[in-house]
Amino acid sequence: MIEIRNIKKSFGDKEVLKDISCVFDKGKTNLLIGASGSGKTTITKCIVGLHEVDAGEILYSGKNFSTMNQKERKEIRKEIGFMFQGSALFDSLSVEDNIKFPMQMFSKQTAKEMLDRCNYCLDRVGMPGTNKLFPSELSGGMKKRVGIARAIAMNPKYLFCDEPNSGLDPQTSIVIDDLIKGITVEFDITTIVVTHDMNSVIEIGDKIFFLYKGEKSWEGTNKEILKTEVDQVKRFVYASKFINEIIK
Repeated sequence: MIEIRNIKKSFGDKEVLKDISCVFDKGKTNLLIGASGSGKTTITKCIVGLHEVDAGEILYSGKNFSTMNQKERKEIRKEIGFMFQGSALFDSLSVEDNIKFPMQMFSKQTAKEMLDRCNYCLDRVGMPGTNKLFPSELSGGMKKRVGIARAIAMNPKYLFCDEPNSGLDPQTSIVIDDLIKGITVEFDITTIVVTHDMNSVIEIGDKIFFLYKGEKSWEGTNKEILKTEVDQVKRFVYASKFINEIIK
């Protein structure tokens, strides 16, 4: 579980996060949604320590990340997997070496142990035997799956996914959503997904937080969001043609 309590963040005179509190549940897909500029990326960077909050607390399984020194934070970061929006694979490294990268940085595993883990992760995302391919040889969906494989290489307790379906066709997006959901449940991970994709919201949104102008204006489940009476949430949800087809 990750909990944030009354966090605030400003850049100069611009207040980006305004006294936000959320509990991100273990074993659930926790979604951060909202229009561009609502604070989703900033809140994620604060949670992992890329930005320092101006006020408030961030807790990982009850441990106060906000007051930790760098050595203590490094131990928490070893338990975090991150899937980046553009996959962020190293073009000069093979699929296998991309997945091994965090293990080489943060673990003391032997070469065989790393290879075994790499093969397991590739198998889990449906890409066995692709070890020696390079990113230039992969489709967009394959890159996303390798990104997930790398994110779970260290068997994380916490998984962050930034716009995992960005640039993907609808069918591939469903595959990625199913992978994220399946991995979250199977390994009992606390997963936080930043997304604009309403299909993802409806399909895997166990717990959804809607940000609006730096504030948390709504939270609930994928079933509850279709019934909300909060105006800004309704405008966001029903701007989607996908949702309008569902309710016809």
